[in-house]
Amino acid sequence: MGSMISNIPYFIMAVLAFSLLVIIHELGHFMMCKLNGVKVSEFSLGMGPKLFGIKGKETEYLIKAFPIGGYVKMEGEEETSDDPRSFTNKTPVQKLSIVSAGAIMNIILAVVLFAIIGATTGKIVPVIGNIVPNGAAMKAGLQVGDKIIKVNKVSIDKWDQFINEVGISKGENINIEIVRNSKVKTFSLKPIKNIEENRFMIGIAGSQEKMNFGEVVSYGFTQTISTSKIIFGFLGSAFHGEVSINDVGGPISIIRISTMAAQTGIVNLMMLTAMLSVQLGILNIIPFPALDGGWIFMLLFEIISGKKLDDSKVGTINYIGFMFLMAFMVFIVIKDIVSPMKF
Repeated sequence: MGSMISNIPYFIMAVLAFSLLVIIHELGHFMMCKLNGVKVSEFSLGMGPKLFGIKGKETEYLIKAFPIGGYVKMEGEEETSDDPRSFTNKTPVQKLSIVSAGAIMNIILAVVLFAIIGATTGKIVPVIGNIVPNGAAMKAGLQVGDKIIKVNKVSIDKWDQFINEVGISKGENINIEIVRNSKVKTFSLKPIKNIEENRFMIGIAGSQEKMNFGEVVSYGFTQTISTSKIIFGFLGSAFHGEVSINDVGGPISIIRISTMAAQTGIVNLMMLTAMLSVQLGILNIIPFPALDGGWIFMLLFEIISGKKLDDSKVGTINYIGFMFLMAFMVFIVIKDIVSPMKF
């Protein structure tokens, strides 16, 4: 009981992180609705029964029972409407800007979060910050503070380059050039394979250094791109039937994992939130009815072909897709509940 109580703050942090993903996504749709003059009747966080809401000038802001997403309810989104402010009566380009805004906001959020992480943690530079006693590096004569400039005559500017050069040595002797007290020295040593990490090491750690603004921004983008590649790789595996349903989790799994991340520190929770934000953005552009990607696909067809799709048919397709999506989400939530929850 005491353990559960002590985990409540981390659970709350996890719920807030998950809610941020949904709020940012729906806020993207909402802002573009306002910019394009589309009437919004509801802005909801969660699905299902209403818990409470606040009525604005024309929009009701809702919190609903099931934390499995959210939505922005636009005038004319699901049916034809004569209202000039309806979604139906906007141009395909205006509609496209509205439906794509959610995914774009999630990607922007990921870039911002990764950038904050970069600014907080800094970067590892090829200057020896720590050395393992009696390890290969210490035995060869390397010392804390040595700046690594070359490995086997390959210039080293980043810590990742050093790790790579040690790795490709496959345990063969390497020559390391360092700068110590303004003097260049060369050391020869043999990397040792770490069985647990399955890589070759010489027993040193790099030094932490603050990033400048340009590096922070670059880190935000490169980490977002790297995460996107991983997610697209996972989707490719899923398409080829190489992913089990046990590898798929819903909101409960996300909150459970986020709680664990929060326990290990705010930076890890931010890292997980950024990765989930990329995932949410990418999954929403899958061309499936009821998802943003379904709308994007249809609107691009309208823009390219110049032919307007029948609103009633679009509504029917999206309704069927929505029902299928809800059934899938219910299945995932049930699977999450049945799975043992460990905090």
